[in-house]
Amino acid sequence: MAAAVTETAYLTRPMKATATFISTLKEAPADAEIVSHRLMMRAGFIKRLGAGIYNYMPLGLRVIRKVEGIIREEMERAGAVELLMPVVQPAELWQETGRFQAYGPELMRVKDRHDRDFVIQPTSEEVVTDIARQELRSYKQLPRNFFHIQTKFRDERRPRFGVMRGREFTMKDAYSFDRDKASALKSYQGMFDAYKRIFDRFGLQYRAVAADTGAIGGDASHEFQVIADTGEDAIVYCPTSDYAANIELAEALPLLAARAAPAQALAKTPTPGKATCEDVAQLLGLPLATTVKSIVLATDVKNEAGDITKVTVWLLLLRGDHSLNEIKAGKLPGLKAGFRFATVTEIEDHFGCKPGYLGPVATKKPVKVIADRTVANMADFVCGANDADFHLTGVNWSRDLPEPDLVADIRNVVAGDSSPDGQGVLAIQRGIEVGHVFYLGTKKYSEPMKAHFLDESGKPQPFEMGCYGIGVTRILGAAVEQNHDERGMIWPPAIAPFAVVLCPIGYDRSAEVKAAADALHDELAAAGIDVLLDDRGERPGAMFADWELIGVPLRVVLSDRGLKAGTAEMQGRRETEATAVPVAEVAARVKERLAA
Repeated sequence: MAAAVTETAYLTRPMKATATFISTLKEAPADAEIVSHRLMMRAGFIKRLGAGIYNYMPLGLRVIRKVEGIIREEMERAGAVELLMPVVQPAELWQETGRFQAYGPELMRVKDRHDRDFVIQPTSEEVVTDIARQELRSYKQLPRNFFHIQTKFRDERRPRFGVMRGREFTMKDAYSFDRDKASALKSYQGMFDAYKRIFDRFGLQYRAVAADTGAIGGDASHEFQVIADTGEDAIVYCPTSDYAANIELAEALPLLAARAAPAQALAKTPTPGKATCEDVAQLLGLPLATTVKSIVLATDVKNEAGDITKVTVWLLLLRGDHSLNEIKAGKLPGLKAGFRFATVTEIEDHFGCKPGYLGPVATKKPVKVIADRTVANMADFVCGANDADFHLTGVNWSRDLPEPDLVADIRNVVAGDSSPDGQGVLAIQRGIEVGHVFYLGTKKYSEPMKAHFLDESGKPQPFEMGCYGIGVTRILGAAVEQNHDERGMIWPPAIAPFAVVLCPIGYDRSAEVKAAADALHDELAAAGIDVLLDDRGERPGAMFADWELIGVPLRVVLSDRGLKAGTAEMQGRRETEATAVPVAEVAARVKERLAA
């Protein structure tokens, strides 16, 4: 019987360039918007098929398989069991949780020939919960964690940035089932630790940050963010402690410890044409930090027919140099059911004034006032006068206006704010979300779907659940955004399409070069090193340019001149100069470099 072949055996078998498919471009397509998109298109890793839909070409697929291999090893090490759930799922399951209606237009809904509803799944919580309620009947079968690596589809309104925000993508998602919260949090920690091992092995710089649970739901959440200047997320961290959070969740402490006594009289001051806090501060010669900005929201009450029966207007107050955190606002009493920005008509109706000159003093109609923690401690501040071209100065709580209805943290933190853990000040950097772990509890899926197990006393109990995702194809884009230069991509060795490329000059013309290259290729391959031999016979400049663009971590050049001296040239992708190495020592040096 022939020996079994592992699923990734082709990633380490001997490989020559003419045996794979290399298709590089001098210029990226005009619609390639960001670095990873441009470089992956130029290097022939991906080919666009449609909006947000790509063919993954052989080099790109090799990276995907390496990413998947690391994920599988660490998930299995953590005790997760692999299965495979379908891309097309019956709508009935999604209707049980309410997500068929609530998910929004990103969920692609389709009908089969019998007019039955299905979805093209963006995630698989409903399906795996259905598996659990059928198969996990007793507490003796818990804990359990299922995972799969599967194609996903989200009908993005504006797919862009290549694999970073496509419509079809590959994702690893895992789901844990436990008997109680303590056990569920232990499973959560196990997945958190597994994710750290996964990203460590990828060789990427990353941070695990506390995050909002978002549309998935749940009670605890961490994002794994790959650090990149082009990242779409702001990551808040304390350089002198372990504190880290997505800016959506990062707590903003009040910048004033207590409210000072009033020292100024209230005055109505002309500010013609000055509708922003910045302009008002400049006109009055005051620090921006003395101004207060007004943001007007509205909440609606609807009847069964969907008609609005009541509108409540909310005035949110922030210091002039701060910005509203909508995630935080959306968790406040009165706003958590959903809010929108008020219309101009609603604003004029409640404030008697157009936007730009609004404030909390003497509104035309009552509004609910929410003050940020810092604003609640401000004295003698500046705000709109609810009169076009006028602002109030010397405004003070209690004396000039009632205390706010609610004081809350509603702003985004800024660099230099005190860290919530009291261990220093905050810094902010950009990141790309590539992984997310959630503790779900019971309310989101197991209770609506009646997914129960029997406890020791024979009573049914809902599963405590967690879910854990990694964007497999998104990892490619994030890795390139973090690791590139003007010549092309720079892959970490663990996920590079090849760890080392042999570039023989004159392979098709020199018997000595061909023999030395073939021998070195076979020696490295026999040692388990992922090596490719470029046997295309390209000119040195073109050959080197291709592999710099493709981003192979280590290049070895063989030439007639070098062989006569008994040497080859070795150069790391980030290095500017090559190093001469005795040919007999190349394999050992390659192993050392890759191990380092």
